Amino acid sequence: MSRREKIEAMLSEDPEDTFLRYSLAMELRSEGDHAASLEILEELTRETPPCIPAFFMAAQQLVDLDQIDEARDYLRSGIDQARAQGDAHAAAEMSELLSSLGEYGEL
Repeated sequence: MSRREKIEAMLSEDPEDTFLRYSLAMELRSEGDHAASLEILEELTRETPPCIPAFFMAAQQLVDLDQIDEARDYLRSGIDQARAQGDAHAAAEMSELLSSLGEYGEL
């Protein structure tokens, strides 16, 4: 049984588990299924409270796919959410990535 299959089996027992859903998104990314990965990450960013790492991972994946404007949108939203949740470390990481994207066109 692959890691993805194990995660999917655990999710079948607890479909709302944020960590498992995030793990599945990362596994899908590693398999090259970016659309499915990004779909899960998007869902995680819309939950209450939003899953802060999902913003960062979605942005990184979008940068890899040369979708820089979309990556910036995730980073800006993620920074706001991280600050609202008191996660200064995550906000700083996303701010750093956002700054590094300046060389790719308009901010």
